[in-house]
Amino acid sequence: MPLLLPQALWVKRTALRLPDAAPPWRGLVASPGSVAGITEPLRLLILGESTVAGVGVADQTMALSGQLAQHWSAQRQRPVEWVACGRNGARARDCLRDLLPEVAGQYWDMVVIVLGVNDTTHLTGRSRWRREIRALLASFSACSQQLVLTAVPPLAHFHALPQPLRGWFGLRSGLLDQDLRAEAETAGAAHIAFDLPMQSRYLAEDGYHPSAQGYQLWARGIVRQLPMTVK
Repeated sequence: MPLLLPQALWVKRTALRLPDAAPPWRGLVASPGSVAGITEPLRLLILGESTVAGVGVADQTMALSGQLAQHWSAQRQRPVEWVACGRNGARARDCLRDLLPEVAGQYWDMVVIVLGVNDTTHLTGRSRWRREIRALLASFSACSQQLVLTAVPPLAHFHALPQPLRGWFGLRSGLLDQDLRAEAETAGAAHIAFDLPMQSRYLAEDGYHPSAQGYQLWARGIVRQLPMTVK
């Protein structure tokens, strides 16, 4: 710990900080096989941390939310109406307290929750993490057909982080992902593995967030892993 703390402070002080993706943070992806005004669009909500805020790319159509909507629309041959509700630096507690009220009272065909990096780096306790994830899942249980939790990214492969800090965060992110998988199973939600090679071409300038190509590949992997219960 005496070695990790100075490293963590150094990373916080020197890390390149990229802005959120530009609005709009909602949109409609039309499906070529659908008839406008006749085929009801699927409603997609993406909730979570900086990758939901689109950090690393210019606008939300290039980010995880826009790409996920496009790939899901193509897979289901249905239009998709999507909403991104994210915040750079958000932890699960921030989603419960600040982001959840923004989308309360609406129905969604699919809710995708993207969390874990900031809870890892801010050393959120595992019992608290599980409790907050459980509360998020419960809040959507009556207003969503399908709940999806994306795996906590493996921080052990984030080469922008120095060693041994990277290894320590890698261990913690793995433990939080185990908890995430357990909560998903209990709630009947889908747990989607992180399917993005941590190579420079898939990363933004900061070496931490995905690039446009990275978001596209990540979104494609999520849709490929979706259970068939998501209609």
